[in-house]
Amino acid sequence: MNVSDLVDAAVAADDKLTKAQAKAIIDGVFKAVTDAAVKGEEVSIPGFGKFKVQAKPARTGRNPATGAAIEIAASKKVAFTPAKQLKDAVNG
Repeated sequence: MNVSDLVDAAVAADDKLTKAQAKAIIDGVFKAVTDAAVKGEEVSIPGFGKFKVQAKPARTGRNPATGAAIEIAASKKVAFTPAKQLKDAVNG
């Protein structure tokens, strides 16, 4: 499913909503989640799950082609934890 599919689903769920309005709302939601992640904030959507930023420390890895040790820089990643309601729906 992509953004176009989400827009179509939103329009199908509410006949007063246009595709342009639905796309603006969906884009706004993704922008809000992205902005919160950039700030390091957790985004919790009840019944769906949580998005949170996790810090990954620097570590030593191996170049698979040469086997040489390389330093992998510290970074941040966004992790998603599904809510129990979503897990139950998927595992039905």
